[in-house]
Amino acid sequence: MRRLGVEMGKVQVYQEPNRETRVQIQESVRGKDVFIIQTISKDVNTTIMELLIMVYACKTSCAKSIIGVIPYFPYSKQCKMRKRGSIVSKLLASMMCKAGLTHLITMDLHQKEIQGFFNIPVDNLRASPFLLQYIQEEIPDYRNAVIVAKSPASAKRAQSFAERLRLGIAVIHGEAQDAESDLVDGRHSPPMVRSVAAIHPSLEIPMLIPKEKPPITVVGDVGGRIAIIVDDIIDDVDSFLAAAETLKERGAYKIFVMATHGLLSSDAPRLIEESAIDEVTFGCSSLVRMLLLARVSGEPLGFENVSDWQIKPEATRFYDSLVLFSLKLQVVVTNTIPHEIQKLQCPKIKTVDISMILSEAIRRIHNGESMSYLFRNIGLDD
Repeated sequence: MRRLGVEMGKVQVYQEPNRETRVQIQESVRGKDVFIIQTISKDVNTTIMELLIMVYACKTSCAKSIIGVIPYFPYSKQCKMRKRGSIVSKLLASMMCKAGLTHLITMDLHQKEIQGFFNIPVDNLRASPFLLQYIQEEIPDYRNAVIVAKSPASAKRAQSFAERLRLGIAVIHGEAQDAESDLVDGRHSPPMVRSVAAIHPSLEIPMLIPKEKPPITVVGDVGGRIAIIVDDIIDDVDSFLAAAETLKERGAYKIFVMATHGLLSSDAPRLIEESAIDEVTFGCSSLVRMLLLARVSGEPLGFENVSDWQIKPEATRFYDSLVLFSLKLQVVVTNTIPHEIQKLQCPKIKTVDISMILSEAIRRIHNGESMSYLFRNIGLDD
């Protein structure tokens, strides 16, 4: 609001004792452009109901247009048919349009095809320029980095980052597959067990060969480099910690995890803060150097005569021949989702502010200006 120079509209949102959501618009919105900014909290279903009721309240109050500003679109992972499930993101899109939404501003949809679920204009903004700027300004030796995709599914995003930074790319292949990477689009719905009564004897349908998880491999060189894992959502961090452990074994000495949406659900902050990756320190500090030199030169390991130690050539050669790394893990996310509590629990979580692009999108839509400036140099794979 400070960037736009306007005040927040007056609205009262509360829950009845029976947990029903009630919304009261406390000023006139007749004939106005209404921008409803809704970030997703832990109670995602209550947040969605607040948004739908508020949109419908503005519609019945004769607002000229109702633009939803939803930096993280909820249920975006449920955008594919999974056996006998449903495409929940399409259901949510239909509910928003039916409630009266006339335009949607969001950021980094999990799948760009989600825009097709709406029958209203959708502006899917990108956070990658802000993350790229963070890499260039906050990682001094980023030229020695490699962009990593923790699964083949995120290779396109990693390739986009690598090409813009002129860096190499690595892909981790062979981790345990989750539902996001399986081809469960409904064609596997029938039972795999053949039924004699259901299948005609003369009809032989070939059975799909089951998948077999290959050994974990890293395609690309990460030895002695900074590994930057990029993705769109960080929710359950187990897969990221497993990827970081794999990269550590391949020789990466510093690991960054960068994503647009930091859901960081459940025990994610604690797992990041207390993970074994952060506790494994093979040293490279001055203290370790002194201990190594003392060990080789025959000096005692006490600290009373540190200033009298003699650095012998064989000690220096011994130290220089060692490959020692101090492995550090840092998580960088944008503020599309509030995560102040998680940052208090884990100082390794860093935030990149993207409010600038959202405020500029609001200004351009209100003034009827083109949005192409916000999408310059963005390709189909971004």
